Amino acid sequence: MPQRSRRLVPTVIALLCAGSLAGCGLVQRDSGTPSATTSSTAAAPRGLEKFYAQTLDWANCEGGECAELEVPVDYANPDGETLRIAVLRAPAKGKRAGSLVVNPGGPGGSGVEYARYADFIVTPKVRRAYDVVGFDPRGVGQSEPIDCLDGEQLDTFLGFDPTPDDAREKKDFAKNAKTMADGCAKNGGSLTAHMSTVEAAKDMDVLRAALGEDRLDYLGKSYGTFLGATYAEQFPKNVGRFVLDGVVAPDLTSQEFTDGQAKGFELATRTWATSCVDGGSCPLGSTEDAVVAELQRILKVLDKEPIEVDGIRLGEGWATLGVGAALYDQSKWKSLTEALVDARDGEGRALMALANLYADRTGNGEYRGNIMEAIYAVNCLDRQESSDPADYDTAAAKAEKVAPVWGEFIARSSMSCGYWPVKATGTPHPIDAKGAAPIVLVGTTRDPATPYEWATRVHEQMPDSRLITFEGDGHTAYTRSNDCVDGAVDAYLLDGTLPGEDLRC
Repeated sequence: MPQRSRRLVPTVIALLCAGSLAGCGLVQRDSGTPSATTSSTAAAPRGLEKFYAQTLDWANCEGGECAELEVPVDYANPDGETLRIAVLRAPAKGKRAGSLVVNPGGPGGSGVEYARYADFIVTPKVRRAYDVVGFDPRGVGQSEPIDCLDGEQLDTFLGFDPTPDDAREKKDFAKNAKTMADGCAKNGGSLTAHMSTVEAAKDMDVLRAALGEDRLDYLGKSYGTFLGATYAEQFPKNVGRFVLDGVVAPDLTSQEFTDGQAKGFELATRTWATSCVDGGSCPLGSTEDAVVAELQRILKVLDKEPIEVDGIRLGEGWATLGVGAALYDQSKWKSLTEALVDARDGEGRALMALANLYADRTGNGEYRGNIMEAIYAVNCLDRQESSDPADYDTAAAKAEKVAPVWGEFIARSSMSCGYWPVKATGTPHPIDAKGAAPIVLVGTTRDPATPYEWATRVHEQMPDSRLITFEGDGHTAYTRSNDCVDGAVDAYLLDGTLPGEDLRC
């Protein structure tokens, strides 16, 4: 999806919570595996002792218990400015085995909001055994959120024509891309230089210590897999039971990322189109190719003739976000078909509702969180992007060859990072997690946002990892696929039993 995310869990938790739950019951850990302790014995990095020694002051809140964690803005200067990280804990419903820290993706997804849905994001067995703990990463949600653009500016930014047709439109596109960078430079303060995934992973280790855990048990989805892998690289000895679902490969080049995600959304688009045809009387066409062609035609019409929806011009930009949001979960495919038919007839409310879902925007135009800004603040520090518009022309042309529908859209989406006011601190590289406990990876064969090939790529890079393959559609698999996936993940989280080699579900 757009914005070069490692993303890409949409901000709406329901997209991840949809799916069947496994049966109830409690499985105990065996005696030889990590368990919760009253205080962490893992050594605190030098200079950070006061942060690692803190205790969390829990208070009742909606969905569980809430607290704040203090961390340095700049880990190279721990005596300098600090910030507060919002944390929510949903206590275990049975005999407690420890804390399971969760992250829904993004970057910029709220772990606090995610943990509020603890009954749905893990199975009943895991829910009974674990405190489910979510946190808003630095600069996200309730953790002193970075604020780059106001609502009206963000509306314009997201709704801009994503596939410029000529030199003038390309110039306008570059100007629009620069508005995000300029806004963060002006309004983002010190966080603009300190929202990298490496820093978020360091925050997560401070959280581990504050929770009293010697090792971190973790469930990360989508971008959360990149955060988890980064943690494993920095703190291998502190890795407990890690499950990374919807895997992002940390070593992808910009072009590889573009091509991979474009192909992922292209495959999902064609699978949706086939599903529509196979359902009988598809209103968008009688063949897969015809449905895809009609989708492209509708987007081009909206490019030239946007539909007014509650003060928003539903053009190609917003419409594409709506299509992308629906492709994350096959339960939204029927809604997508209906929304496109409505848009073809001049009614854009249904398609705009899907776009709002993606942007975490209400129907009255208010943004519930800051994911659409935070995603840039993180990605632009994690990967250096070109400031030369011609490079995006080249990337778009390459991506279009492998993904005619999505290639250009995704290729141009990272241009804001080319204008970022702070040089990137990260570089793509493989992570082998040497010295860490085995990590369980979960890949979905027709995942649009994190292609299955990325899961196999990371599996090869991590010699001690195990890969669970879900042969299906949609973004991520645990609690939204089948009992085979859920059972294998549960067995690892609850008693340390690794899945068999190359388990396919």
